[in-house]
Amino acid sequence: QVQLVESGGGLVQAGGSLRLSCEGSGNIFSIKNMSWYRQAPGGQRELVAVIESAGSTNYGESVTGRFTISRDSAKNTVYLQMNSLKPEDTAIYYCHAVLAYKSGSTWYSWWGQGTQVTVSS
Repeated sequence: QVQLVESGGGLVQAGGSLRLSCEGSGNIFSIKNMSWYRQAPGGQRELVAVIESAGSTNYGESVTGRFTISRDSAKNTVYLQMNSLKPEDTAIYYCHAVLAYKSGSTWYSWWGQGTQVTVSS
């Protein structure tokens, strides 16, 4: 099995910063991409940021310029540095990975359990 374990969530005042981590473990041969999604209470799950295997990144419009996604490929770990946090950033943040178990195998989609980020005004 594969596990994606998020950490770093918590409560922060508006304008503050948090750094989320997501470490993959288990039968991971390769990772096509890793990403962060978030879901606010009663809202849809939305893409926050994604980093491809080659290192390219994309961000959701609402976080561009404030959040930065990065990775440590050797550790199967992705990070999300969140600066200038706003109350509207409050959500459960989910780590996601598209990965393969062995060479030539199909790609699989895996989700972490999520970590709560709460930004107070």
